[in-house]
Amino acid sequence: MASTREYRDYILEQLSEVPKITCRPMIGEYLLYSDEVLFGGIYDDRLLVKIVPENAQFKMPESIPYDGAKSMYLVEDVDDKEKLAEIVNNTIIGLSDKK
Repeated sequence: MASTREYRDYILEQLSEVPKITCRPMIGEYLLYSDEVLFGGIYDDRLLVKIVPENAQFKMPESIPYDGAKSMYLVEDVDDKEKLAEIVNNTIIGLSDKK
């Protein structure tokens, strides 16, 4: 099942507190970047972020975005804009350290 544009638009609005967010379509789903750092995506109308030690504190469940992919964290509470920004910013910090 592909993600809907409505869900994508909602997530992008919720991420408005995070700087330099870009979204790129990929086979019916959406990849999410901040300042060219790929931190997650929207898969089947679910927001998933990459697993890094910096976001483990949020105790999110792991989920597979699509068959054959690595596990990612499923962000269940996308309605809390402030917490969502904190999760994404911590994820980006963890990924930036790996460059």
